[in-house]
Amino acid sequence: MGAEGRQRKAARASATLPADPSLPPTAGWLLRGKDGRLSAYTPAADGVLRWTEKRPGGPGWTGPELFPAPGILPYLAIAQGSDGYVQLVGLRRTPVAGGEVATDVVQAIQYQSGRPMRDWYALGTPYAQDRGLAATIGLPAAVVDAEGSLHVFVRNAGGGVCGRAQVPNGKWNKWADLKGSGTLGLPAASVTDHGLMEVLAPAEDAVLRWDQETQGVKFRRSGDIAFSAADGSVSSERTGRERLTHFWRDAATGAVHAWREGMAAPAALGGEGGSGPVAVLRTPVDGQDCTILAQRGADGRPALAAYPTEKESAGLDWTPTGDPCVGAPALAIDGTGRVVLAALGGDGSLRVTRQKSESGLAMEAWTRV
Repeated sequence: MGAEGRQRKAARASATLPADPSLPPTAGWLLRGKDGRLSAYTPAADGVLRWTEKRPGGPGWTGPELFPAPGILPYLAIAQGSDGYVQLVGLRRTPVAGGEVATDVVQAIQYQSGRPMRDWYALGTPYAQDRGLAATIGLPAAVVDAEGSLHVFVRNAGGGVCGRAQVPNGKWNKWADLKGSGTLGLPAASVTDHGLMEVLAPAEDAVLRWDQETQGVKFRRSGDIAFSAADGSVSSERTGRERLTHFWRDAATGAVHAWREGMAAPAALGGEGGSGPVAVLRTPVDGQDCTILAQRGADGRPALAAYPTEKESAGLDWTPTGDPCVGAPALAIDGTGRVVLAALGGDGSLRVTRQKSESGLAMEAWTRV
């Protein structure tokens, strides 16, 4: 039996979602492939679950399919480039002789919607010769640059950030120390429409930031943002020419805030008591450029909000929708141009609602996949 057959046979396993409140929720897990079909990904017990639309725009789905990944922690960093390839990055811990544990950042790639993923590839850690230090690194962040190369970032043993970059021929550079100190755990990485990457990492009283002057150059420490942001809550969206808007939660209240270069201070967007990163999607609504947000609210249910892009002062209202979910909701545009909001139920099911075929952002009834 070939690799495809083994993976599809494994797909018959039950959709068991791991429960580890010490790990941040996976974000950005609903993606559209080159063929217009959406795929949803979530970490499961010793593997990754995937659902795939049967045709662009739905409503039918296949899955869940289970792709084994023994030893991987129940968290994924997910990135996609302009080629449509989906990159999954995780942290694997494997028992070895002598009672020790080998820690590796690992990566797998899916080239086409609904097709098997390639085998997991070990990227190691910044501490190849020291398993003790390797065990202290944080969970990975991932982003694909303008050339289609994957970049991964982790909190290092000293509280700074290290990164490793793939080059266009597919090979990998060595781990590089981006410096910094005091980061809480999970960095976040994003890229502008001009291909310049940014890395953010919450610390106790500031959000540390790294960026690039031009494509292909090393990261530089940029100005930190004075704010106490919750670890694992950062997400980003392209909101203008060469501009990213970053979102995170207040560590004390859970309120969502937005910040981008040039703002005097982060803008408050409500959502107090919510948890995890917000899903962010920029798309026209009735001809107006809007930023749509989705969060897991204080009551555990998905909540949806929208405002004119880069006009945080206009305010917004959070609207709860659907049943309680686990982890963070996800947003995407389907193959017919409709907004799709997805969430995971406590029973391991995928739940989906789509924008109605009418004006505004009204959503259809939720469906359980």
